[in-house]
Amino acid sequence: MTKAATGGPFQIDQKIQSSFSEKTWDETITKDSWMVFKIMAEFVDGYERLAKIGPCVSIFGSARLTPENEYYKLAVDIAKKITELGFGVITGGGPGIMEAGNKGAREGGGKSIGLNIDLPFEQHFNPYIDKGFNMDFDYFFVRKVMFVKYSQGFVVMPGGFGTLDEIMEALTLIQTNKIGKFPIIMVGSKYWSGLLDWFKSTLLENGMISEDDLNLFRVVDTAEDAVAHIKAFYDKYTVNVNF
Repeated sequence: MTKAATGGPFQIDQKIQSSFSEKTWDETITKDSWMVFKIMAEFVDGYERLAKIGPCVSIFGSARLTPENEYYKLAVDIAKKITELGFGVITGGGPGIMEAGNKGAREGGGKSIGLNIDLPFEQHFNPYIDKGFNMDFDYFFVRKVMFVKYSQGFVVMPGGFGTLDEIMEALTLIQTNKIGKFPIIMVGSKYWSGLLDWFKSTLLENGMISEDDLNLFRVVDTAEDAVAHIKAFYDKYTVNVNF
């Protein structure tokens, strides 16, 4: 075992300490500084291309669901009905629910946008995205900004960690008044029941959220109810670009 370095309340292993050489730090700082320009480029490209799309609704959900799955079929139906309201559809651009959303938009004759991300598995462009709107991102946080800024609603189908990340981002931004309220619809009451029970029995009971926070989203089971909630919201409020 290596001897720990002394010099304060915290002990740093000599092997670890030696790895943090001045040269290493200099190289890291330089690399991080140049990374800013790559991040800026993704933002600029996203803003310039998506500013032209008009009102859209984003559809989120698992990349792992096949066309035979009931939620895949439901996502196609929801997306098609969304375009009939005059909205385009934005998805993560990949397979599964994302493909279903773009497919429904294509069938409904609406705009179909895909915001893809470079991942080691699962992710590839689906064939239902409009030409010129199959965008590719390296950074999740840039991609999430594009979803929030250019969507007038979120439809959240069953999914995993990525889907949870996206819905929690939107709920947090609305809860903290960083963006204006827009429809957030969770589809599949059976699928989401465990999460909703935890919201109420743990978060609410312990004072981590308020009763009103539970009104930031709606849970539905049909395409008709999902689209009806979006329509009712925009019958009352005007469509605006977020923040």
